[in-house]
Amino acid sequence: MVSGGTYGTEQIVQGAGYGRAILILLLTPVLWSLPTAFMIGELSSALPAEGGYYAWVRRGLGNFWGFQEAWLSLVASVFDMAIYPTLFVAYLTQVAPWFREGHRGVMVGLFVVVTCAALNIAGVRVVGITSLWLFFLLSMPFALIVLLSPFKLSAASSAAVAPGVGAVGLLGGILIAMWNYMGWDNASTIALEVERPQRTYPKAMIATVILVSLTYVVPFAAVYLAGVPAAAFSGDGAWAQVAGLIGGTWHGANWLGFLLVLGGMTSAFGMFNALVMSYSRLPLAMAQDGMLPRIFSKTHAKTRAPWVAIVVLATGWALCLGLGYERLVTLDIILYGASLMLEFVTLVALRIREPELKREFRVPGGLAGAILVGIFPLLLLGLALAHGGSETVLGMNGLVFGLVIILAGFAVYLGTARLRRRAVGPRIVERVEAA
Repeated sequence: MVSGGTYGTEQIVQGAGYGRAILILLLTPVLWSLPTAFMIGELSSALPAEGGYYAWVRRGLGNFWGFQEAWLSLVASVFDMAIYPTLFVAYLTQVAPWFREGHRGVMVGLFVVVTCAALNIAGVRVVGITSLWLFFLLSMPFALIVLLSPFKLSAASSAAVAPGVGAVGLLGGILIAMWNYMGWDNASTIALEVERPQRTYPKAMIATVILVSLTYVVPFAAVYLAGVPAAAFSGDGAWAQVAGLIGGTWHGANWLGFLLVLGGMTSAFGMFNALVMSYSRLPLAMAQDGMLPRIFSKTHAKTRAPWVAIVVLATGWALCLGLGYERLVTLDIILYGASLMLEFVTLVALRIREPELKREFRVPGGLAGAILVGIFPLLLLGLALAHGGSETVLGMNGLVFGLVIILAGFAVYLGTARLRRRAVGPRIVERVEAA
C-alpha cells in the first residue's frame, strides 16, 4: 500500500536531474517517511482498531475531528486512486500508442476502476503474502537494469535521446517523491486482520522504509553510472525507454522495455486493487460507529465486502481520470498531508490524555519526541501548499481548491448531523480490548 515498485518515479529525474533526484530520494524517507512510520507504529500498536487512523483521531480528539480525518482521507483517495489508472495508461501507450488518441486513455482508466471494484466486491484481495511476492516480481525488471548497467556504459551514454517535454521542476520532483513515499497509514484500517498487530506494525514500518528506499535509489544510481542522459526520463512510463538503452534489442524488439511496461501496468493495477480494500473499510467503520448513514455498512452476503462503499468511492475515483499526473499528486499530498497532521496531533493528545495506555512501541524522546517527530513532515507539507498555488483545477487555484475541500468537511459534518445516529465511544475501546 506504500509502494508498487520503482514505477512512477520518472519525473523526479526529469524535474531535478540525477544528483538532486538521488538526494531527494535519500532524504525524503528520513524527513517524511520515518517520522510517519514512528507515529503510526505507536498508534497502531496502542489502538489496533477497525478503521485505523480514523479510530485513533476519534478517540484522541473526539467525533468532529475523527470525522474530518476520515473526510480528508476519503477525498484524498479520490485524487490518489485516479493516479494509478493514469500510470496504467501511461505504460500501456508505450507499446500501444493508439490509446493516446481521443478519450481512449480515459476509457482504459475507467476499465481499471470498474474491474478492481468488481474484484473487491467479489472478495478478491490482493494483499498480504500475494502483494509481497507481487512487489518482488515487479521489481525484477529493475534488478535486471541494475545488473546490466555496468556492461552498457558506452552504448547508453552515446545513445540519442529525444529531449524531454514539460519538466515538472525541482519542487514538483520533491512532491512526486513525497507521493512515492506516502500511504503508511493505509494498512492501519485492517489492523484486526493482522497477527500480533502491536508488534507487527512497528517492525513492518521500519523494514518497509528501508526496502522502498533501496528500490527507488539503486536503479537511478545504476543508470546514472551507466551514463544514461537525464533527458531519457521524459514523462510517465519513461523507464521503458531507459530500459531499451540498457537492455538493447533482441530480434529488433526492446525486450527489457516490454517487461517494464507489463510490470508498470501490473503495478498500477495491483496498487489500485489493494487500496480499494483499505479505503472501502473506512466508510464501513464510520457507518458502524454512526458517523455515516447505515447504508455504508451494507456488505455482500457471501464475501462480506462493503459493496456500497466500494461503488460510491469508485464513482468518485472515475470522475478524476481526466486530470494530469502532477496535478493529481499535488492535490493528493495537500489533502493527505492535512489528515496526516491530525494523526501527529493525536499522537501528542493521547500521550497527554492517556499516558497509561499500553504501547508496545513508543516514539523515542518522551512527550518532546512525540511533538518533534511531526516537524519535518509539516515543513514538507508547507512545500506542497506553496506548489499548490501554481496549479489550476477546474479553473481554480490549486491551493484554494484544496482548502475548499477541507472546509467542505466541516459543512458536511454539520449538514449530516440528523442523518447520523449518535456514536457510542466505548465501541472503539471494546474493539481494541478484543484485539
